[in-house]
Amino acid sequence: MPTEVKMPQMGESIYEGTVTKWLKKEGEAIKKDEPLYELSTDKVDTEIPSPISGTLSKIVVQAGQKVPIHTVVAMVDEGGAASPPAKAAAPEAKPAKVEKAPAAGTPESAKPAAPPAKVETVEPAAAHSGDGDRQFASPLVRKMARDENIDLSQIRGSGGGGRITKEDVVAFLESRKGGAAPVKTAAPAPAAPAPAKPSGPAPAGSVPMTPMRIKIAEHMVRSKATSAHVHTLFEVDLSKISALREKEKDDYERVYGTKLTFTHFFAAAAVHAIREFPIINSSVDGTNIVYKKEINLGIAVALPEGLIVPVVKKAEEKSFLGLARAINDIAERARTKKLSVDDITGGTFTITNPGIYGGLFGTPVINQPQVAILGIGGIEKRAIVIGDAIAVRPMCYLVLGFDHRTIDGAVADQFMAHLKKLLQDWNEPIK
Repeated sequence: MPTEVKMPQMGESIYEGTVTKWLKKEGEAIKKDEPLYELSTDKVDTEIPSPISGTLSKIVVQAGQKVPIHTVVAMVDEGGAASPPAKAAAPEAKPAKVEKAPAAGTPESAKPAAPPAKVETVEPAAAHSGDGDRQFASPLVRKMARDENIDLSQIRGSGGGGRITKEDVVAFLESRKGGAAPVKTAAPAPAAPAPAKPSGPAPAGSVPMTPMRIKIAEHMVRSKATSAHVHTLFEVDLSKISALREKEKDDYERVYGTKLTFTHFFAAAAVHAIREFPIINSSVDGTNIVYKKEINLGIAVALPEGLIVPVVKKAEEKSFLGLARAINDIAERARTKKLSVDDITGGTFTITNPGIYGGLFGTPVINQPQVAILGIGGIEKRAIVIGDAIAVRPMCYLVLGFDHRTIDGAVADQFMAHLKKLLQDWNEPIK
């Protein structure tokens, strides 16, 4: 008997997803837990395994289609190829259920009208704006709206699919305190920097953005519109670290089963420096600065389809070896699409490495809602002056991008000077 394969809920704040690629064709055999299709959500791109072994008898949701969670996306026949009647009936019946009884958080694709009283029970709530647009808000946002006596229809959401975010509500409150008329507020950043629905035919040679590319575009534009970006540049002599790595890297992989890279040294030094300058590990909540107790280190990983930032949680509790293993693990799982939503949320400080391809340095964009990001430039030997002599040393440029709303230039430079000293005078055990 065919088994329904439903789109899973990848996190409590995720209500829809896009099937980006099918890894099996109709009629092909598949084993339990073998990757069946690739799923893209507002938080993560990942491979979804088959719940059972059998034959993929029917693909219900085609690649590129966005649907609500719990929607039937395929049918797998546990006993072999499904009979024609079963194949025909399953895909027709299930989408009808989604339309008649929307699941929690049903997005715009679910059309049935619901009385206002029921809107409060749907996750996220759908608020209708004056111009007929449907907007969505999480339970937290709806609670904020009730507490502040805000009509959500007055706010234009900046989140995915027009979802109203906490930042949108805060911006609305700020505008109201300033005496602004209670009309639709300008969101902290555009909801979508690239229109999802072009007004006319696509120009020759153009291709649509992937879901991941759209999310990156939205996130970057929102960050630029939110934070007062400033960058400071420091040059670091990596002679001591380079010699230590060269001496230990073979034994490190042989004994501990993990590679030893320069990124591990930068990450460990950043954690030590953040302890001395905790404001680097903070965020902004309205007019409050929120200091984070844990250092959740985001490590940017470049993928063929875009950039993703998995997070090492509680990095301050890990030894150098533990941190190295954790970084290698999340980077590998990012490349093989094995990340969970928890793996890419909750970051408090991000490290990105534009120098891996030879760039001297970059000016990275802050990963919201964080207030700082460290960019690592390329490592190359350069002639420098030491005392009255010229020497050749492995040098690297480090760039700190910081939010001037919370961090002044003097504090940013003090943090970077401390980070530089830690790297140049490295004396921490790595085993």
